[in-house]
Formats: sequence, C-alpha cells, structure tokens
Amino acid sequence: MRQEPEQVPPATSALIALGANLSIAGEPLETTILRAVAEIDREVGHVTGLSRLYRTPCFPAGVGPDYVNGALALATYLSAADVLSRLHQIEQRFGRERLQRWGMRTLDLDLVAFGESVMPDLAGFEAWKVLPPDLQRMRAPDELILPHPRLQDRSFVLVPLADVAPGWCHPVLGLTVAQMLAARPAAERAEVFPIDKD
Repeated sequence: MRQEPEQVPPATSALIALGANLSIAGEPLETTILRAVAEIDREVGHVTGLSRLYRTPCFPAGVGPDYVNGALALATYLSAADVLSRLHQIEQRFGRERLQRWGMRTLDLDLVAFGESVMPDLAGFEAWKVLPPDLQRMRAPDELILPHPRLQDRSFVLVPLADVAPGWCHPVLGLTVAQMLAARPAAERAEVFPIDKD
C-alpha cells in the first residue's frame, strides 16, 4: 500500500524589529544589525525581506545615543515562543544585558508580529496596549504579547516595517502597517531617516 507523503504545515510569517545604540568594540551599529540578520536567517527562519537601516532618536528621549533601527520579515516553522527564545539567545551573543527597561543596548530584536496571532489572548493584549506610559517603563510582561502592544505608537518601528510589510494588517486594530504609519505625527515620522542619506 502506497504511503501518502506527510504534509508539512506552511511556514508562519513573522515580523521582527531590529535596533542597536551601543557599539560592540567600536563596530558600526549598521554592521552589528546586519550580522544579527545573518544569524536570524541561519537559526530562526528564512529572511524574506529586510528594510533599509534608519537612524532614530533614542527612546525614551535623553537616555542614550541615537539608534540604528530596521525590520525584517521572516518565514519560520518555529513557534512564536521558540522564535523569541532564539532571538534572545542571539542578543546575548551580541552582548545584550537586560539591566534596565528601555535601557541602552548592543542589540535589540523584538518579535512584533507572528502571522495573525493575538497572544496570550485578546484581553491580555488589550491590557498591555492600554497600559499608561508611566507604568510601561516599570513593568515588563512575563509572557509573550503579540502583536507588540505599542507597535502602532512607534514610528521607529513602523517606518522600517513599511519597507518590508506595508500591507500586513494588525489582527486587533484592523489597520495595515502603512495606515498605522500614516496616522503617526509627521514630525515623529521625519525623525526616522535612512542612513544612506546621512
């Protein structure tokens, strides 16, 4: 009796925000980001799109040097939790230390979306989405929240994402990346500019 080939589930498309504002032994931040992208492609999934790299003001303002930011789209067969775990491992290899919430970092890899997943559930997502700004700085979730609860509020994430996934639609807000970006203040968007225009 002929055996049917085993069906492989389709890969999930994930969106990852990239950032760094502390140099590793004098290495340009752009080089650090691109080395990290290569490791993601080897260890997490196939990178299907990579944004331009952008220089952006430090967030929150005044707590450190400016950032280099970017974003990538990824096709992966891993679970969201496994993707996050591998991103954290890569960050550690690049010298990331989690000493202070929103502190300076040699590498920041944020899983901002995983297909159309809402995690841990809609109520959990909403609770983090509406968390007041003063509490955002003091609290970190102890579970994976997806999409990233402040994705829609950050031009430094949305501008690079618009390079690789302008049509991705937020499963809760019902807005595309392009629409969320267009809703941000023009002055904020203008602070995020491609490095090749330095």
